[in-house]
Amino acid sequence: MKYVAIFVLLSLFSCKDEKNDAVKEINQAQSTAFTLDIYDFNGLEKFLSTTDDKTYVINFWATWCAPCVKELPYFEKLNKAYANEVEVILVSLDFPSKYESKLKPYIEKNNLQSKVVALNDVDSNTWIPKVDESWTGAIPATIIFNKNERKFYEKSFNYDELETEVKQFLK
Repeated sequence: MKYVAIFVLLSLFSCKDEKNDAVKEINQAQSTAFTLDIYDFNGLEKFLSTTDDKTYVINFWATWCAPCVKELPYFEKLNKAYANEVEVILVSLDFPSKYESKLKPYIEKNNLQSKVVALNDVDSNTWIPKVDESWTGAIPATIIFNKNERKFYEKSFNYDELETEVKQFLK
């Protein structure tokens, strides 16, 4: 009888652990249910030039960059306010090892509606000057462009500043 009681107790505890593990796995799978588009710089280049009639706002950011995170709501607001004229693309420079644990949960938690892509290219000395010759590599950094004009900004924005810059491209 003593062995039966020990067996029952062990079964209950081990089942509970398996159940908790299963719940954790389900929760983790649900929190990363979407696919993150990941590019090297060659793949990202298609987003950095255009010949169509839209204006593009490309923001380079990372979840570990406080000024980047602070300004993201302004890009989201711009994306919503100018949806027909402007396309906002948020290029994450988060480390690949943090995509599942930091980046994807951040995107979900903050319900980002702009297109978010991850740049996974370790050769930053090659691609940073291709984005803009004046870029030191610091983030946040933003490019605003259309088929007629292109401007690069190595700074943080508030909403009014961002909207003012974008409006110059919409004339």
